Amino acid sequence: MPQNKFQRTFIVGCGCTAFIKPRGQRTTEDMGLEAGTKALLDAGITYDAVQTAFVGYCYGDSTSGQRALYGLGMTGIPITNVNNNCSTGSTALFHANNAVKSGLVDCALALGFERMAAGSLGTNFPDRPPPTLLFNKRTIDLEKTLTTGTNFGPGAPRMFGNAGQEYMDKFGAEVKHLAMIAAKNHAHSVKNPYSQFRNGWTVEQVLQAPKITAQLTKFMCSPTSDGAACCIVASEDFVHAHGLENQAIEIVAQGLETDDPAAYDTQSAMEVTGYGMSKRCADKVFKDAGFADGEGRDLVGVVELHDCFSANELVTYPALGLCAPDEAHKMVERGDNTYGGKYVVNPSGGLEAKGHPLGATGLGMHFYITMQLRDLAGPMQVPGLFDISDKRGKFGLVHNIGIGGAVVVSLLRRPEFYKAGGIDGQARLGYNHAHECRPVTLADVDKVKSKKSSKFVLQHAKL
Repeated sequence: MPQNKFQRTFIVGCGCTAFIKPRGQRTTEDMGLEAGTKALLDAGITYDAVQTAFVGYCYGDSTSGQRALYGLGMTGIPITNVNNNCSTGSTALFHANNAVKSGLVDCALALGFERMAAGSLGTNFPDRPPPTLLFNKRTIDLEKTLTTGTNFGPGAPRMFGNAGQEYMDKFGAEVKHLAMIAAKNHAHSVKNPYSQFRNGWTVEQVLQAPKITAQLTKFMCSPTSDGAACCIVASEDFVHAHGLENQAIEIVAQGLETDDPAAYDTQSAMEVTGYGMSKRCADKVFKDAGFADGEGRDLVGVVELHDCFSANELVTYPALGLCAPDEAHKMVERGDNTYGGKYVVNPSGGLEAKGHPLGATGLGMHFYITMQLRDLAGPMQVPGLFDISDKRGKFGLVHNIGIGGAVVVSLLRRPEFYKAGGIDGQARLGYNHAHECRPVTLADVDKVKSKKSSKFVLQHAKL
């Protein structure tokens, strides 16, 4: 279908739980119920308005999505469970967005959650080879091309450490640049009450932390986490019908890409971790937003990108077109990735500090960017987003990647009809959930649950 035949789409409600250490303290259904309730309260609608839902998670049994959403109602709508490794949450949102964009529905919900095991990522199916096996084989094969030689450590940090090493070998970056990125994210996270870690580690502390690979220390790596996040996507007609002009943020363009043969068939550890996949996706998204090749990045003000390891943040800057291929470490040195610089990257603290519950991560990124573009992010708020002649302000950019592989890139912006004031999500929740983390109650659930809900299900909710 031609691009101009699609409906415009908007995030009208979103919610998030705290991202916490994976200690089995909360179930996925209860975390999902919290995030979904907050998103519906934010949007000022009940679950009866939702016409389809996509639920993302990696570590859970089939139909875990239904189990989480049945606390909000049992309305018979299509509920599709999604698993796309670390890009799972944004993949759920991608499909919810397409359902609205295509005109199939006017309101769709994307929910993501994860209850993880402590320690490095592993498989739940030890009786068969993992689908990422060839990626691990390829990155190990390529270590002979790197100046550090044979690497060590668990599979994921080793793979991304190798990608960072390739960049360092090519362009002269050093491990200190990885530490500067990690310290920047940990400093940002201090202001985020949803974050798993709010320690504010310095560059020196990051460098002195235990080595995980030849390139990465512990504080350059994202932790495993439990948590949930939710976004509600709606059409323009829905926005106007429900008076949401004071908070709707447009999904101007969004893309999902998977690997091409370069992931295996080039002598590049960066390609193994999705550098080319991210670049293709970002280029397509900016093109879909109406920009010529290489243009549009100067209109971006805030970014949430996939810093599963600080090495990946470094190589993602040029992949997204935020700098030239050889300029990523110089961008770090200039401070063009933090407050006062050209962009603010990961004001939430990023995966390294905020946490990384796989199914929730991408939706959490969209939650944070939506709140930035509503100008509600409090101590995390990026200044100057609306200090341009265009009243829509600057764009927010989201990048969420998973090995195996898939990447989602989203470009968000205030619409031209955005109108501040009046009753909004803050009023409906009773506080600003952009930067205040509070639990929900059954009374909150009662406000948003469907007319077709089960007392039996809600009797088992533990909020």
